Amino acid sequence: MNTTYTEQIDAAVRHFRTLLEGQLAREDRMEQAAPAKDFLHLDTITVGICGGDGIGPIIVDSAQTVLEHLLKEPIERGRVILKRIEGLTLENRLAHGQAVPDDVMAEIKTCDVLLKGPTTTPQGANTLGSANVKIRRELDLYANVRPVRVPELGIDWCFFRENTEGEYALGGDGIEIPDKLAMDFKVTTDAGTRRIARAAFEYARANGKTKVAIVTKNNVIKKTDGRFSRLCHEVAADYPEITAADYIADIVTASLIDPYRQKDYEVFVLPNLYGDIITDEAAQLQGGVGTAGSSNLGDQYAMFEAIHGSAPRKIERGEGAYANPTSILRAAEFLLRHVGLFDEADRLGKALSVCCETEKAVVITGHRDGATCAEFTDYLLRTLENEG
Repeated sequence: MNTTYTEQIDAAVRHFRTLLEGQLAREDRMEQAAPAKDFLHLDTITVGICGGDGIGPIIVDSAQTVLEHLLKEPIERGRVILKRIEGLTLENRLAHGQAVPDDVMAEIKTCDVLLKGPTTTPQGANTLGSANVKIRRELDLYANVRPVRVPELGIDWCFFRENTEGEYALGGDGIEIPDKLAMDFKVTTDAGTRRIARAAFEYARANGKTKVAIVTKNNVIKKTDGRFSRLCHEVAADYPEITAADYIADIVTASLIDPYRQKDYEVFVLPNLYGDIITDEAAQLQGGVGTAGSSNLGDQYAMFEAIHGSAPRKIERGEGAYANPTSILRAAEFLLRHVGLFDEADRLGKALSVCCETEKAVVITGHRDGATCAEFTDYLLRTLENEG
């Protein structure tokens, strides 16, 4: 064998050993994790608010205005604290050379829950990592929960995407042999899979659902996807009233747009990458990624966000003011439910249904032919007042 190859392989083996040791240590930490925080009964709820990049500050300002309206009384008596956290911008992250600067992460950790705008991740190798992936990993936000509802099509889905493993766990830590090849790694742990599976089955039981789809490529990716499927079925044994069935990711992707198959699904549990892709497709059926919110849940922290990106081209075209805030507003509704503010969440959910589905007196398209984000926010606030 070429001597250069031998040296490169030896370096790669040392690198892989370090990665393997780190992932085993992470798995051990999951098994020894502290009891989960009781988010429903917090004496004081600290909500961190991060604008992010591109259209992020525009839509997050809308959501903050709505939360201030809904939570006026608990904010005044100190039960709820809205804490604006600056510095989660691409410019600041590049200046610090960190996906999330240390001081920003420290501020985030002073909060119970986070409402976060989209952040930009530079593309290509050897660039700054994803702020989302960093936050999810640092706060161990293992469950990415994305509901999608289209009542007229009989669609009422909820996706449980594993949020800390898969291809994203070591997305910037692969191995490259210059001018020859590159390899990235996919991670599936027992503890990580069991907890996302249990979250999905617990949701199904609590909401009267009878079917959970386990979505993988276990016909090809034998070790990691095969393990994910097997562990999900082991968890499923504790929920005999619920049918758990395996589905191949590409077939699910096709059948979600098949009107004859859409009603077959209720709850999904998926590894990280498939969940990222398939939930965007599902959101498109609901009206686009601008209409869908997302929860990132862990045992000690939770983060709520829009599922779309920062839309830099919209800013470049001068259309940022026309950004649709519905996705981040849905995320705010999920946040309120997570911390036990159910009445406020119900009010917001009903008002969004009126504004987006039934009355639609102010229509936001995301472009100049529709309303601005500020105009839609005012419409939503008027609706809340009329229904309050």
